[in-house]
Amino acid sequence: MEIKRFRIRGFIGIICAVSVVALFSGFVIIKDDNKVNNAPKEISVKSSTLASGTNMDFESHIHSFYYAAGLDKSGLSIQAFERGMTGYYNIKAKENHSIHVPILTIIDFTQKSTAKRLWVIDMVHSKLLYHTLVAHGKNSGEQYAEHFSDDDASNMSSLGFYLTGDTYFGKHGKSLVLDGLENGFNAHAKERSVVMHAADYVSEDFINKVGRLGRSQGCPALPPDVAPEIINTIADGSCLFIYYPDKQYEESSSLLDTKTAIATFQKSIGQK
Repeated sequence: MEIKRFRIRGFIGIICAVSVVALFSGFVIIKDDNKVNNAPKEISVKSSTLASGTNMDFESHIHSFYYAAGLDKSGLSIQAFERGMTGYYNIKAKENHSIHVPILTIIDFTQKSTAKRLWVIDMVHSKLLYHTLVAHGKNSGEQYAEHFSDDDASNMSSLGFYLTGDTYFGKHGKSLVLDGLENGFNAHAKERSVVMHAADYVSEDFINKVGRLGRSQGCPALPPDVAPEIINTIADGSCLFIYYPDKQYEESSSLLDTKTAIATFQKSIGQK
């Protein structure tokens, strides 16, 4: 009788132990699921879904770079960065254009003029080099830039990708030539004399007096204290991207082609 009771108690003990392990294992799985659900959501470029394999390699690169450079903390949106990266690799693939300086400058015109909405990014070391104020064209809007044009005398900012050119000294001091790469959006930048330069109206003092940043005739004007240094850094063949989620631009820009960007990225890291 005692032996039988011992066996029954032993059997009950085993059942309890197994139940505890099962419950603990379930708890761990649920906890891991919560970590996954709380992870930053990945947003694709020109597509709501991405295929597995090399597509994910490119997306992973974008997101790893974004967080490693601290761009999330600096206020740059992942949407603007993804599009900037996509265009950067598309430009690298074109025979008639060349990126000689591995730097990507992004201007995010979804942000108000009083915000620091220009980022200069080192593409080799995943490093944010500069983060500062930048003006938009006076006919693009007041506090926010909302209207864009490539027409002469429009006094508006122009969207899209540019390559930086030579520097020169003009009425605003040291200035930087910008070569617009996209027909219908910014290809007339040189004809319009849209350049990067310093301006006194791009400052915290001006913001404090007026309540917004000063505006240009379409040029991405910079604060005088950092303009020469930034211009020297990005001159002679780096990439500049002016971002705004304009439907017409995003649907027609060839430089937002994801397939070409992925192929160029694969080539750059030795994949086929």
